[in-house]
Amino acid sequence: MLGKILYADDEANYRRLVKMFLERAEYNVITVSNGEEVMNMLNQHNDFDLVILDVMMPKLNGWQACQAIREKSNIPIIMLTALGDVTNEVNGIEKGADDYIAKPFSQDILIARVGGLLRRVRQNQVEKFQDEGMIFEESTNSIIFDNNKITLRPKEYELLICLVLNKSIVLSREQILDKVWGYDYFGDPRTVDTHIKSLRAKLGHISKRIKTLRNKGYCYRGAC
Repeated sequence: MLGKILYADDEANYRRLVKMFLERAEYNVITVSNGEEVMNMLNQHNDFDLVILDVMMPKLNGWQACQAIREKSNIPIIMLTALGDVTNEVNGIEKGADDYIAKPFSQDILIARVGGLLRRVRQNQVEKFQDEGMIFEESTNSIIFDNNKITLRPKEYELLICLVLNKSIVLSREQILDKVWGYDYFGDPRTVDTHIKSLRAKLGHISKRIKTLRNKGYCYRGAC
């Protein structure tokens, strides 16, 4: 799975539709019907990667839920609502939402916005940690290891980030293409193999951290 998403909407039809769209794109989706249930889920589980909120919900509306989440977490939030005018969009951003999608929406737009937001967040996370002595330097598409600086091509750097952020998870070529090249990539999936080969050549002995699983894909370290 590409990530775990919590989606809140009081309309059952939208819950079913959004869940179907996102699960087709290989996300794990949990749905609830109001903001109070959102807060209960987040208090009980700390493994969600993204929250999608409708605005007009009972008990605790989307604005209130967004503010409550922001008081305790930086988890990415998308507002998905029929209130599509500029005033409401600005209101959502000011209350802490990272993105705002107006209903009705297209499946492609939803998946692109979700994927783009998660990629940006995960890339920022990489810049804040070291992976067993490997330091990431986004400004130059480089990594520093054992005092040696290895400069990568942009796609090689993005590919390495993708693998590191999904440590111990087996990613198929199609999943890697979606994360690194974008959901609308229509080229040859074997470009992943070419970039992996080039990346390994530049990483030297560190390349042992990237594992190939026959007929499945690639995995970075861990128990994969």
